[in-house]
This record gives sequence, structure tokens and C-alpha cells, in this order.
Amino acid sequence: MKLGFQQSDLDSSPGQSFDGSFRKSSISGFQPNDLDSSPGHSLDGSFRKSRSGTSTHRMSNISASSKFVPSSKRVFKGLKDYARKLVDLELFTQSLEDWVVENSSADSNSGEQSFRSPFSIDELHKLDFALEGVLFQQLFRMPSSPYTSDLQEDEYLAIEDFLHAMVDGLWRTFWHKNGQLPFFVACPRHPGSKFYSVEKAISRGRLGGLCGAALISKTGRDLQIHWDQVVEFALFKPDVMVGNELGFSSNTICEALFYGFHILLSRCLSKYSSVNSDSIFLLVVDSKFGGVVKFGGNLSKLELNASNPYQSVAEWIKLHAEVCVSPVDRIWNKLGNANWGDQGTLQLLLATFYSIVQWNGPPRKSIASLASDHSLRLQKRRIECRLIENENMLVSFDQTSHQQGEIVELDDNESPSFRKQASRLKLKQGEILLLDDQGQGQGQTSFQIQETLIGGNCLSYSAISLEYPTELLTLYVGAHPSRLEPSWEDMSLWYQVQRQTKVLNILKQQGISSKYLPEIIASGRILHSGTCKKQSPGGRCDHPWCGTPILVTTPIGEPLSSIVARDGPFSSEDAIRCCRDCLAALRSAKIAAIQHGDICPENIIRVLDTQGGKSNFFYVPVSWGRAVLEDRDSPAINLQFSSSHALQHGKLCPASDAESLVYLLYFVCGGTMQQQDSIESALQWRQRCWTKRSIQQQLGEVSALLKAFADYVDSLCGTPYPVDYDIWLKRLNKAVDGSGDRGKQIEEFPVTVRVEDVAESSGTSGGRPSYSC
Repeated sequence: MKLGFQQSDLDSSPGQSFDGSFRKSSISGFQPNDLDSSPGHSLDGSFRKSRSGTSTHRMSNISASSKFVPSSKRVFKGLKDYARKLVDLELFTQSLEDWVVENSSADSNSGEQSFRSPFSIDELHKLDFALEGVLFQQLFRMPSSPYTSDLQEDEYLAIEDFLHAMVDGLWRTFWHKNGQLPFFVACPRHPGSKFYSVEKAISRGRLGGLCGAALISKTGRDLQIHWDQVVEFALFKPDVMVGNELGFSSNTICEALFYGFHILLSRCLSKYSSVNSDSIFLLVVDSKFGGVVKFGGNLSKLELNASNPYQSVAEWIKLHAEVCVSPVDRIWNKLGNANWGDQGTLQLLLATFYSIVQWNGPPRKSIASLASDHSLRLQKRRIECRLIENENMLVSFDQTSHQQGEIVELDDNESPSFRKQASRLKLKQGEILLLDDQGQGQGQTSFQIQETLIGGNCLSYSAISLEYPTELLTLYVGAHPSRLEPSWEDMSLWYQVQRQTKVLNILKQQGISSKYLPEIIASGRILHSGTCKKQSPGGRCDHPWCGTPILVTTPIGEPLSSIVARDGPFSSEDAIRCCRDCLAALRSAKIAAIQHGDICPENIIRVLDTQGGKSNFFYVPVSWGRAVLEDRDSPAINLQFSSSHALQHGKLCPASDAESLVYLLYFVCGGTMQQQDSIESALQWRQRCWTKRSIQQQLGEVSALLKAFADYVDSLCGTPYPVDYDIWLKRLNKAVDGSGDRGKQIEEFPVTVRVEDVAESSGTSGGRPSYSC
């Protein structure tokens, strides 16, 4: 019997939960309209298909559902029987072991196993950079004595504390620094059994029957722990590599899959489980080594066989499930401390990170944003050590003008401010920065640092011009081109400073200005104190600050990511104002044929507007360094906020910025943005959201106008039709200011722009339908 979606199956049934307690549940199946035929993925990988400007979002075979829900009494009862019958680990292992051994054996030519690792080395590198300086403290040491049979209590206390240290450190770093931790650790004896803390298991004499430790989500529905609350499961073994020095033994992998299947099954049978994922991360550790098994699959493809359930599950795993096995590496050193910065522990940390994402949504701080600070810390450390690069070796800064190895007497009275500035990268409050303003032709300009701005991928400050000290400005510090390393961390500085300078200069040269666009105040290079020995005006001397590019812009504000993290979702008025202001900025940039290309909460700031004696806020898109000026330019790729066209093709369509703006509005209005681990999963998330109208429903709870705007953008996604900014600005102005005529005041059009050009840019000439709210 195959778990298909029959019309007769569309009913509900009370059932028994996996832990044996009866719960009243109403488990609905898919509606008949979900069974319509779908164009699916095209040959070029796209899934959007538009006809007459209207998107027809359908569920493809790949992403029909993230979590299977049984849709009939018959299916529900069959799965419940499986949960009751599949309790013999030996029978489960016998039916699957040959297949595991076949896929675990290394290829004689490549040396690689058939089971791929769930993580790439780049992911581990980024996590390592992101966790620099983060304290993970495991108080209970893992005993390293060879007489482990006498130390079983200490081992379980160590694994319990290890899991707690991991989840606590990750939660405080990426989600919430303060507040209560929404997870705890408990240990079961077998599938379906009760959970115990290690102390309680010791007191009741049941420690020997424990099979592992589980990370449990605090649901608050009752005091009893249910298997559908398991976020992550850690299997503790005496030796994970018995008879196999290359990785996990086949028995270990089979046991991990055994518990993984029961966890997936319990989620499927649960009415209360909120996790929207069909995969589970399983940690497998002993007192020295450890690794990760990722297991998942669509249970709707499981063919029920009451006479032989073990063989049925084994066939489902072989044909339809995804099994990923990481390399086995050292977790604890000989003193029992966890090797937090090593590959083995990083694999467990990353698995725990993704498990938290499955249950609690994306973090407030992403791995990429924290990892981007690594190059800044590295550059600061180099300058603090007073080291610069001299060909292929690092030499002391004060020795660069002399023969190597020569002892030189330094004059303590010579250029003290020069040595002080060379000894550090970070500027402090009150410091004066002298800028050679080449871009704006103002000559030498002085700025005083006020404070360091938190957030973003580059070093930035609030500053004032000594000539006009009444206005706060944003000052970006870049990296000199000769110091740029071939890595994405350092290139982000180039985009934020050098290329953003180019984009803002284009807007300024074409006379395009707006209250909702950043304005360039000054740009050029730092003039350091002391004697500069550069050979040409465009060159640089040996001073580590010589030639460092600087960009100064206005206005200054707070990014939306920080506001939402601190204050929560936006009100209806703030969300509509944010949409209006961002559309006004995008319309102004469109006049110069510029698209932003990186709309996200970190790149929209809220600015205090005190004009007219009335304090209000307005919103400004910043970070125009990834803007698209011509066809060969590539936008930034953000798995959460980039448009579908940008993810599929690496290019923008005319409505890409508007689509990203819709995702941003969904986020600031309280929508759940799932953390994505690949472009494919990001595209599938977008397809599900548009198909189920999740975004429109969320925005509709805030404003009917924002819901109508999302519907309008949905009709344009992936098409060559431009956004009609004028009509939407008129409607949004009416909602914000109470007058539709105020929309004409938003933009100051350049003198060189003809009226005919503006009419053509509105997008109304293409016979597009008008969407009214």
C-alpha cells in the first residue's frame, strides 16, 4: 500500500501519538487543487512560468511538501502501527546493513565514499570565522580513562553538558544574547520511551539502558516530553569506528538511521510539531571521536507492508531517502576538553545550528555576517603587530626603509602620531581624519570620528565634517587595492567603498537626488601624518594607511535588522512608510538605469527626520556597491532576500528589486524567513510561499495595500515588464500622508530627463493590467 493522496483520504482522525498518549487531532490532507498538473522545473532550472503577465505557481515534484502529513485514517493507522512495530534494532540493521556497507566502502579510484558529507569545507571555514571569540564552556570533562565501563556516569554527564554548551553558545551568538534558552537536554532508553535527565537516570538505576541524548524543544504544552519535540539526537557509542578506520561502522550508521526514522515518524504523526522539515541531524559520538549523519526523506513514498515493515522501511531508505555521513574526527582531547575550533567539533556545531534553524527560524545574525568580520580582525591584528607585507615575508614596519637585519636606533620624538596611527586600524572617538578628496574636488577635508557603527561587512563610523559640524555623516573605511586578498570577505570592502563611490557619483553626475537616496559628501584617500614617500600622485608609500580609500555619505541611520531584533515587527504605518520610501529610491535610481541588487534588512536604514519641527522617520536604501549598471554586472546573492531570477540566472529582471522589497516587508512584518543552505532550497522556499500565498497572507494582516502590492509584484516576477512605480507611490503616499498629490514631491527629477522618458519608465505602455486595492 503506497501512501498516495487519494480523494477518499481527505478526512481527519483522532490518533495516538508516538509516545503512546492519545491526542485529539485533525490532520488534513492536500486540497484537490494541489493535485493539478505542474510545469515543473524547466531545462534551465527555472520554475516560474508566466502567461500574459500572470504567474502560475505550482508545486513541483521536488518540493511538494517539506513535511508529509497523513491525510486519512488508513494512512495514519498504518504509520502508527509502524511506530509500534519497528522497535527491534537488530532486525532493522539486518535489512539495511548490506546496503550501508556497499555505500560506506571507499571507491578504489577516488577514495571517496558513496555517502556524501552533509557539509562542505567552505561552510565549516565560515562557521569557524563566525565563532572567533565565542566562548563554549563544557564544565563536565569527557573522561579519557581506558576503563570506561566504570566511568559511564561521567561520560553521559559530559555528553549532556556538551550538547547544552553547543546550543547555548549558538543561541546566544546568533539568535538572542539574553533571555531563556528554548531547549534542554534529555535522554531516552529506546524509541517511544520516556525521557530522563542524566541525574534522574542515575538515581533510578537506568543509566545503562540509555541510548543517547536528545536536544528537546520547550513547547510549553505539558510537562511530559514527547518524541516530536526532538530537535537533534546524539547517539553515544563505546566506539564509533569498530572495524572501520575510515569512518563510522555500518552498525553505527544503521542505528543512527533507526532513531532518525522514528523521529521523522513521530513528527509526521504529531499534531503539535511545528518543524517544517523532513530531515533530522544525528550526532554520533564516543569518548574521543564523533561525526554527523543527516537523514531525511518524503514519507509519502513509503509503501506500507504490515507483514514485513522492516523490509518496507529499508526499501524506502534505499530508494527515496537522503543519507549524508560526515567524516569522523576528534571531538575531545586527552584532557576531556572539547576541541571547539577543530573540524570534528565544527561539524557538530553546524548540525546543531541547522537544527535550531529548522525549529526556530533563521538567526538574527547570519554566519556570513559574523564571518565577514574576520578579515577586519586580521588586518587590525597585522597593524597592531606593526607588520606589513614585503614581498613574501613579514617584516617590522620600522625596518622597511633599511637593510634587512640592520640594527637601527629609533628616535622616540620622531612622528609620534605617525607611529600611533600605524599601530592600529580602528579609529577612536574624537580622532581627526584628513582626507584627500579627489572624487568631489574639495581638496583636503577633515572629519572627526564620533562612534563606531555596528553592522555591515565593512568598518564604518559616524563622523562630522570640521567645516560643517552640525550634521552627522557615515564614513566608510575600505581596504587598499594592493591589500585585497582573493576572498569574499575582502572584496566586500571593495564593493562597499570603491564601487559604491562609483555608483553614487553616477547618480550625482546625472543630477539625480532624493531624500531617500544616500548622497556622497566626500571620497578619496587618507592622508596620514608624517612624511609620505609615495612616488606618484596615485601611488602609496610604506605606511599601512597610505592610500586607504574613504567614502563619506549622508544620511546616517540604524539598519532594519537591528530595529527588528530589538523592537520586534513593524506596525502597519511603519511598514507602509518603509515600502513607500524604498520604492521612491528605486524609482530615482531607475532614471539612471541603476538597480540596487542587494535589498535586505542590513541595507535599509531608518533615519530620524526633524524637518518642520516634527520628528518622524524615513527609510533609505544604502550599500549601493552591488548595484547593476549594465548587463555584465552581477547582483549580490542573498538566499533569503534575493529575487528568484537573481538566484536562478545571476542577473536581475526589471522587477527583481521590488521582489526583494516584498521579502523585506514580509520579514519586518513578522514573517518567518527560513535559513537556506543552497540556492535550490531558497528557490523551493519562494515557490512554496508564492504558491500558498503565505507572503500575501502575512502582509494582509498588516495592510491590504501591502498585500495588493505583493500580488502585483508576483505577477511581474521573472517577466520583462518593469514596475509601475508612479501608481504605487501615489497609493502609498495617500496611505502615509493622506494625499495622493504628495507623490510628486518625492523625487527631484534631473533637468536632463525628458517628460517622455519618465512616462515610458512607468511601465504603463506595455498594456499591463492595473491592480487596485
